[in-house]
Amino acid sequence: MIANRRHHPASLLFKIGSIIRNSLFIFLILFVFQAGSNSTLVVYGRYAFIAYISWSIVSAMLNWLTTTYALDDQGFYLRHGIFSKTEQAIPFSKVQNINRHTSFFHRILRLTSISFETGIAGDDASVKFDVTTKKEASQLEAIVQQQKDIINTENPTILDETKDFSVAKPTVFIKKTTNERILHFQPTRRDLLKASMTSFSFLLLIPLLGSVFYNISEFINLDERLEYVGASILSSPWLIAIAVTVLVVASFTFGIIHSFIKYGKYEISSDSQRIYIKKGIFSEASFSIAKERVQAIEITQTFTKRILGLAEVKLISAGSLSLDSEELNINSLYPFLPVDQAYALVSELLPGYRIQMDMQRLPRRSLWIRILKPSWIWLIATAILFYFKPKFLSIEETWWIGSSILLILIVLSRVLDFLHTRYCLNEELIQLKNGGFTSTLFVTKREKIVEVEMSQNRIQRACGLSSLQTVTRARPIHTSYLEDVPDQLVVTFHHWYRGRSNEVQLESTK
Repeated sequence: MIANRRHHPASLLFKIGSIIRNSLFIFLILFVFQAGSNSTLVVYGRYAFIAYISWSIVSAMLNWLTTTYALDDQGFYLRHGIFSKTEQAIPFSKVQNINRHTSFFHRILRLTSISFETGIAGDDASVKFDVTTKKEASQLEAIVQQQKDIINTENPTILDETKDFSVAKPTVFIKKTTNERILHFQPTRRDLLKASMTSFSFLLLIPLLGSVFYNISEFINLDERLEYVGASILSSPWLIAIAVTVLVVASFTFGIIHSFIKYGKYEISSDSQRIYIKKGIFSEASFSIAKERVQAIEITQTFTKRILGLAEVKLISAGSLSLDSEELNINSLYPFLPVDQAYALVSELLPGYRIQMDMQRLPRRSLWIRILKPSWIWLIATAILFYFKPKFLSIEETWWIGSSILLILIVLSRVLDFLHTRYCLNEELIQLKNGGFTSTLFVTKREKIVEVEMSQNRIQRACGLSSLQTVTRARPIHTSYLEDVPDQLVVTFHHWYRGRSNEVQLESTK
């Protein structure tokens, strides 16, 4: 399909640029800030720096020359290594997610990057093309998806990892009717305004200005000028009011602009087989996942979002959701969805995940166990406050006031956790909800749960309660907890989970 070839030549340019960017701070220290120094440490440091940069650039060039890839109708074939050659064969059937990221520099050169994430653990868990043309990225994505469809409809053949790389077998493409994408969500201006308020992005302006001031003050003395400006403003109530108004307006404007840049082109769409998420204006990122690869759904509400009736829906999968060191967080179905719309969107994208509103609550005895459970955080914090006895605003009783406030917050969090904790078993689905100031609703299928654990301490045994833990395959492994549930639920869950053996057996015979 695609014969043995090297990566795009611009990837070498990006690599050298990354080396220079990461070494810029050391360069400024050795050659700018210490330009007139004849210290032995500085002199040898310069030689070592030049040697390091030279070797890094040569190594990058050799890596580009010796790194190749190829494709056929079964998978990727990768070869890399300067002195020690390494060959890999990654079948298409292992691909979980497809991530695309177009940074600002990618857009200038009309390039992009694409990553095919697998459920394999380790450093070789993905096939990455850090720099490639948009045409080639679309071609690679189409090939992978088309071959995965063929593999899923036919008996897959065994991938030969010792195969010769020099010749690529021709492939006969099977024409299939293309599935039209359905656009499910695009944020409106009102949604973007809610996002800027809920995310508190307007608070980013003050630390940003502080960072800029700190960096500039390293070269230019601004303290005297700022003291003069500050004294002038404080001398007049009108100037104070104007300065506060300007700062508030600038902060909210900055927050709105930040939210618009981050979520302005957010799109959620799907076809019959995959879910597609796209975001970003200056730096674009996209994510696609096969619906059958979704391991679970997680709906989270922070305290602020609960007040505004918003929620964040995340797709949990076995593949990685990041490119290089940059976390894309692209698995989120828009972090600021109204609750009703979030539930409806889950049903539209994944009809197999039917969220039940009627869920079982915990018995009242669970509340008393949670309230009376000792809090090590409160005990340690109280001991530290009592020992140092700090004085806040010259208040002598600061230590016990702080201890009391912390105790109230802990008790309130446990009460909220009791009120939020609910559960539901429905045929092949399980729903677990818990959390104090931040609540999380976890929904998955029985066949996706790979491990369960049921425990019971002495106090729980006396009250007829137990704890339940489920493990779902993801990266990293996703663990859900449900504490102080009735013993009857544990028995019911045990019988319910035993039905998984039939589902797994049916899957293996396909």
